[in-house]
Amino acid sequence: MSGIGYSLDVHHDGLHTYRRITGRDRAVVQAKAAAQMAAWNEKWAKMQQKNRVVRSKEEKKAYATVMTQVAVDALNGIDNTLQHSLERSAVFNWEQLKDTSGFLKPKPSAPTRPPYPTVPASTDSKYSFTLTFWDRILKSSRNAKVKAAEEAFQQDKRIWQTAKDRIDNDHEAAMSAHHEKVNAWKAEEAAFFAARDARNAEIDAEQASYLAKLPEAIRGYCDLVLTASLYPETFPRIWNLDYNPDTKMLLIEYSLPNIDALPNLKEVKYLASRDELVETHFQEAVMEKVYDALIYKITLRTIHEIFESDVVDAIDAIVFNGWVNAVDKATGQEINGCIVSIQVTKEEFAAINLAKVDPKACFKKLKGVGSSKLAALVPVRPILQLNTQDERFVPSYAVANQLDDSMNLAAMDWEDFEQLIREVFEKEFTEGGGEVKITRASRDGGVDAVVFDPDPLRGGKIVIQAKRYTNTVGVSAVRDLYGTVMNEGANKGILVTTADYGPDAYEFAKDKPLTLLSGSNLLHLLAKHGHRARIDLREAKLALQNLAR
Repeated sequence: MSGIGYSLDVHHDGLHTYRRITGRDRAVVQAKAAAQMAAWNEKWAKMQQKNRVVRSKEEKKAYATVMTQVAVDALNGIDNTLQHSLERSAVFNWEQLKDTSGFLKPKPSAPTRPPYPTVPASTDSKYSFTLTFWDRILKSSRNAKVKAAEEAFQQDKRIWQTAKDRIDNDHEAAMSAHHEKVNAWKAEEAAFFAARDARNAEIDAEQASYLAKLPEAIRGYCDLVLTASLYPETFPRIWNLDYNPDTKMLLIEYSLPNIDALPNLKEVKYLASRDELVETHFQEAVMEKVYDALIYKITLRTIHEIFESDVVDAIDAIVFNGWVNAVDKATGQEINGCIVSIQVTKEEFAAINLAKVDPKACFKKLKGVGSSKLAALVPVRPILQLNTQDERFVPSYAVANQLDDSMNLAAMDWEDFEQLIREVFEKEFTEGGGEVKITRASRDGGVDAVVFDPDPLRGGKIVIQAKRYTNTVGVSAVRDLYGTVMNEGANKGILVTTADYGPDAYEFAKDKPLTLLSGSNLLHLLAKHGHRARIDLREAKLALQNLAR
């Protein structure tokens, strides 16, 4: 997707479902991923309920009724594909991407001081004594008992004080530790809100870029609009966008569902005579009609949502190319073809009352291109595809056929090396209809080659940089590539070198749409296409040193 800077792979183990979510902003991608997982979890819960064991006849009858209604609702949902979009605003609400969650970790509770032991009282009976006759007669005897009682009292008082001091000291230590925990908690809370606010600030910045009509932001916004448009989980959620700010035209390369993605369950009956649940499905001819109508509805719905959401008036026209991935039943081979293509201006589309049109008739009225029977997957030529014109592109020449085991790629002419990279990637992409162009030689670290891949599942604009290096490639070169990807409005970048990459380079690239190919990867790619060469970095260094002398 053009202008995309981040990607995140999400999957659901129960549903065995996978999706790569992309976007120009990390926070936006994370929010979209969270929404996708919530939808999958809801679907999984429903499936768990559906698949529970049904035992009694009454349960089976009820189950048949419920599943029949589910089937009816599913087909009604397909039938209302266009109407559903007309009942809601397509204008994207940026606020829904923002994280409004609070810090859930509880604040540490202050420790409670244990109660003190009972304070000794001199009036306690344990310190009293009975005077005998001799105690009254002999003062020394009486004084001895008084002294003993007083010493016992003082001893207990000292024991009490020691216990009290221990409790106070322990509590003071516990409070000191508690204050440290509270300070750590406050720091963690502050970091949480700082990170949350930073992510929300990124969303604000993205919105500001959109309001400023930056081309990359226009593409990113349109991606958000299409992502927010809900379809059944069996439908592919893949598209490729290209925006021309000069003509204010948006090109949408959209991956449509194939007919197998449609629900075809008609009814579930409980046959009491056989104590059995029996499913009835729609015939193929019926499903083909449903499929044809659906494709027209998706096409019109997508165009409607983009035009309606264009609050900054950045889009005057849309080209929609609908692609389908399916298996050719005659050959068993997977095919990918464009089955509908239409170009329409905002002005002419605004004159249409979508709530009352026949989708197919409307599509034809707008001079859309498609076969009479879309379910047959007859490909058509797209009205417009990705623009592959660039004044930087220069003629190419062949290099690969001159390679042999004696050729040290690390020491070859740098222009020849760039041509070699173009040539090998041309072989890699042209089988799928891709086009590879090399840019004007500059040694400036810019774009060395550009791939235009029409495949909506993996394609778009891919920039390639070739580094004929003899030293380890550091993170700065990878950062430069990422900046180039963003500036070029590309959806991926590939860096190819004769050497290898440092750990910081791999660390920087791991969460971005970047591929790093080392010298060994390059030799493997050449071998894949029938070419042999070698890479000797030491020999290349010596050659460069001799040349410098």
